[in-house]
Amino acid sequence: MEQGNPGGPPESKKIEEAIHKVHTGDRQAFTTIITEYERKIYTYCCYLLRSREEAEDAVQDIFVKVYQQLSHYEKRVSFSAWLYKVSYHHCMDQLRRRKRRNRLLSLYKLQLMTHQQAFPEESPVDQIFENLTSEERGLLILRVIEQYSFEEISMITGSSSAALRKKYERLRKKLIQQKANERGGCTHGEVAESN
Repeated sequence: MEQGNPGGPPESKKIEEAIHKVHTGDRQAFTTIITEYERKIYTYCCYLLRSREEAEDAVQDIFVKVYQQLSHYEKRVSFSAWLYKVSYHHCMDQLRRRKRRNRLLSLYKLQLMTHQQAFPEESPVDQIFENLTSEERGLLILRVIEQYSFEEISMITGSSSAALRKKYERLRKKLIQQKANERGGCTHGEVAESN
């Protein structure tokens, strides 16, 4: 039964019946759930995301998720509590993506400004990235700047986390060697000692 609902049992019964109908294959019954909660979830998303456009998109995504995961709903908690949990996690994911996107955008803008000011020397980041492949640059950004775990990078890139660890270790050694060469070229043994 729906808990914490001032309207009481009639509404919770309507939602429970709609959930049961969806479970038995009546897709149209899901509109009852959307009609009942769409406005509340939109308002909640607006407060979390601080953007009406993002909230509108989020509401659509959330109801798609809820429909797909409806079989995971257990009556131990109220349906609205479960719906808000799904909504909360979706919005938090959106905010994390936005934060990462903004960091990358800031780095990109900073790099553009650096190039537009026509500094006589390249920035240290440009110097590091100049001798790397796009795959190496991507790995470096995801691991160092975005601070993703190897497992997360594996999900993003489709490579195994073990392979990514090896690539990252080779990349690290390559950068150490590159730095050593810039300082006047120390021997291989000196590079090994600096690890």
